Amino acid sequence: MKKILAIDSFKGCLTSSEANAAAAKAFPADELVQIPVSDGGDGMLEAFANALGAEKVKVRVKDPLMRSVDAEYAVKGDLAIIEVAQAIGLSLVPVEERDTLRETSYGAGQLIADAIRRGCTQLIVGLGGTATSDCGIGMLRALIDKFSFGKPHQLFEQIAPIFEQHNIRIMIASDVNNPLLGENGAARVFAPQKGASPDVVEQLERRAAKFAEMSKKHYDFDCSNKPGAGAAGGLGYALMQYMNADIQSGAELLLELLHFDELLHTADEVITGEGSADKQTLMGKLPSVILEHCLEAKVPCRLIAGKVDNCEELLEAGFAKVQNINDNNKVGENPLDKEIAKRNITNTLLQ
Repeated sequence: MKKILAIDSFKGCLTSSEANAAAAKAFPADELVQIPVSDGGDGMLEAFANALGAEKVKVRVKDPLMRSVDAEYAVKGDLAIIEVAQAIGLSLVPVEERDTLRETSYGAGQLIADAIRRGCTQLIVGLGGTATSDCGIGMLRALIDKFSFGKPHQLFEQIAPIFEQHNIRIMIASDVNNPLLGENGAARVFAPQKGASPDVVEQLERRAAKFAEMSKKHYDFDCSNKPGAGAAGGLGYALMQYMNADIQSGAELLLELLHFDELLHTADEVITGEGSADKQTLMGKLPSVILEHCLEAKVPCRLIAGKVDNCEELLEAGFAKVQNINDNNKVGENPLDKEIAKRNITNTLLQ
C-alpha cells in the first residue's frame, strides 16, 4: 500500500512538484507515488506534460503589455498542451503596471498559432491566472496576424475556417464555471482581482457585452452564457465562440490522463493541498475533485494548506484530516518564503 501525494501549487510560493517533494520527506520513499497536479491554472503545463511524457517547446511571445517574453508549451505527437498564463499570466505584470483596459491576450494566440504551425491538431488549453480581461480579442488578433487571414475587419469570417479545414480540436481545461457577462461574469468577478477599479469593471462589462452581441450576429449562435465562458477574462468565450472548443474540468481531465482511479486501488492514503483552503475549495477546486475520487474508492484523503478557513465544512465534506502548515510558525517568519513553506509541509506531515 502506498501514499499518493497530489498537492496543487501554493500560488506565489511553491509549484506542485516542489510541494510534493517537501511532503515526500515525511515518508519512506518506497511508500510514495508523487503526482504533479493542476486544475488548468498555475502549473498546468508541468502537470500535464509530466502525465503525458510530452516534450516542452520554447517560443518568444508577447506578454499582456505586448513586451517580448519567453514562454513554453508541450507537444506529444499531434497534441499540444498550452498554459496561457505562460504568456499572459498576472505574475508577468508588476502590480504598479497593471491596466486591465490595455492588457491583451495576444500572447495566448501566439502560443496556439505556434502549436498549429508545428502540426498539432489536438490542443489542451489551460485557462487560469491571467492578467487579461479582453474576451480573447487579442488572442484572435494574433491568429489573424500569424496566418495572414486578411484585413482586421474580416475577423469574424476568418478564424473558424482554418480550424475546420485542418480538423483542429481544442479542449479547454479550467475549473471556472462563470459565464461571460453579468454579476457572475468575467468582468465583475475576476477583473477586480486583476486590479480593475469599479469604473473599469463596468467599462469591461460593456465592452464584453458589445463583443458578444457582434459575434452572435455573425455566427447566429451565442456562447456567452456557457459555463466557463468567463474563464481567463473571457478567453473561454472566444475559444468556444470562434473555435468550437469544448470545456472540461482541468482537474478531472488530468486525473483521467493519470489513471488516478487505478492508482487508488493500491493506496492507503492520498495527501492533497493548496495555498489557501476554505469553503471555496469545495466548489470544484482540485483538492475537492481529488476528494470525490477518494470517497468513491473509500481511500482517506488528507488536506494541507498554507491557510485554512471553514475547517469544519471541509471535514464534513469528507476530508479525513485538514492541517494548516503554518500553525507553528515562529514570530516574524514569512509563510510565503519558499524554504519555510517546504519545511512546514514536511514538519506538518511528520506530526
